[in-house]
Amino acid sequence: MKQLRPLERRILAMRRDGITVEEIARRLKRSPQHIERIIVWTEIPRSDLPKRQDRPFEQRVLKLRADGESHERIAERFRRSPGFIRRVEGLAHYSKAIRLLS
Repeated sequence: MKQLRPLERRILAMRRDGITVEEIARRLKRSPQHIERIIVWTEIPRSDLPKRQDRPFEQRVLKLRADGESHERIAERFRRSPGFIRRVEGLAHYSKAIRLLS
């Protein structure tokens, strides 16, 4: 159940509460057929969700930073702002930390 998306969990909870597919569809502004498909899809076994990998851009920024390049130089190279490069670097480090902890 924890691998379900929030919308899927919400739909299944409403079904358990006895709400009809038509009413769920009306509340979520979807068609009844769409709601029925989601209910069927939740029955399909799922493996663990894939771990997020660093994107090539993030890998390149981390490599350049490890090689001693400044945020400003990297920003010029990729035609971005130094602040954007700092955020990319920070998110890449954060993602690595989360993967190490899980």
